[in-house]
Amino acid sequence: MIRILPLLIALLLAGCSSLKFWGDDTQTTDAQTEDTSQAGQDVAAGKAVAGEPDEPAKLEKIDSQVELDRLWRIGVGKAQEAFEAMLRPAFAEDSVYAAGRQGRVVAVDAADGDRRWRTDLDVSLTGGVGAGGGLVLVGALSGDLVALHADSGEEAWRANLSSEILAPAAVSGDLVVVQTQDAKVHGLAAGDGSQRWLFETDLPVLTLRGTTMPVIADGQVLVAFANGKLVALDAESGNPRWEARVAMPGGRTELERMVDLNTPLLVGDIVYAVSYQGRAGAFTRGSGRELWTREASSYRAPAHSLNQFYLVDTRDHVIALRATSGQELWRNPALRGRQLTGPVAIADLVAVADTEGYLHLLAAVDGRLVGRTKVDGDGVSVPVVTDGERLFVQDNGGDLSAYVVRGSAQE
Repeated sequence: MIRILPLLIALLLAGCSSLKFWGDDTQTTDAQTEDTSQAGQDVAAGKAVAGEPDEPAKLEKIDSQVELDRLWRIGVGKAQEAFEAMLRPAFAEDSVYAAGRQGRVVAVDAADGDRRWRTDLDVSLTGGVGAGGGLVLVGALSGDLVALHADSGEEAWRANLSSEILAPAAVSGDLVVVQTQDAKVHGLAAGDGSQRWLFETDLPVLTLRGTTMPVIADGQVLVAFANGKLVALDAESGNPRWEARVAMPGGRTELERMVDLNTPLLVGDIVYAVSYQGRAGAFTRGSGRELWTREASSYRAPAHSLNQFYLVDTRDHVIALRATSGQELWRNPALRGRQLTGPVAIADLVAVADTEGYLHLLAAVDGRLVGRTKVDGDGVSVPVVTDGERLFVQDNGGDLSAYVVRGSAQE
């Protein structure tokens, strides 16, 4: 059951509707029908499908134990609305790579913010950024996956795929893997972008707008789908090794039946996943055997550290679960309704950013808010990225900033 905020966008694609939204998780009305195309039109027009959203929580004064010092800031592209912001930066080696919707891609020295190169592509970018193996990868509305040389920004190759690309591609060795909006997973040769294999599954009538980033490790490709399934593919052939049902669709309407999974999280030999209107769970990497599951609802990628699994639910509660059992350890509702990004773990802290442009730090041990800074008045909509020492934040105003944390939540 869901209530959808006005900040939504709908895309009709191959007979299916997809929604990107920041919302609350409450009941729909009886007047809501199976007419998903009309729901999509309402969302595109900025209307709530059912009811009015809760007001964002006002920020209360906190006892700051840590400070966030900005190291540098650099422009990436033009300002954009929150629903357009889908391009998260990527860290690889000693560089941060970022892109703007209008086609600009930049490489920045992670330590001092010096721009190493800038490339302006002739496509509108909707997916990315992926980085690794000497490549920087961005996806386009047209279905083009563009690979740039990481050291120069020069185009290495371009592959036209089956549908729009809404999430970063993954690269490992000689393999690039990307999921397109039509529920197809493309395995490409990293050298020239030629197709090595293709995997596809069923696509629900209505999905959240945004496919997930694959995870490549030890000869496997882990991919999460909008139908609630987590699938492990053989990296060489693309053939499925196992699949696990994380969430099962339920309810009367297509809106109620959405159970999209987020990007899976691999920690050692355990794969963690969380779905919208479904469950969170842990599964073995080798066979997909379920270790634990519990009810959960999130449309943001989770994080892990200190034997804890962090997620931001659809009410913008920040939650920590015990990674070995799924037991809830703490929950902080102080940022409810603030359209948070997904969580990022750094040292003994959990970082999230919000629609008003604030970057928040919570203590990993108990969820207390221990630090905060204002990044940008246009807000932050894409996840924060870390190299383990710094936090990199791309705001909706078109800037990329780096922050260092001073202090500890344990002090």
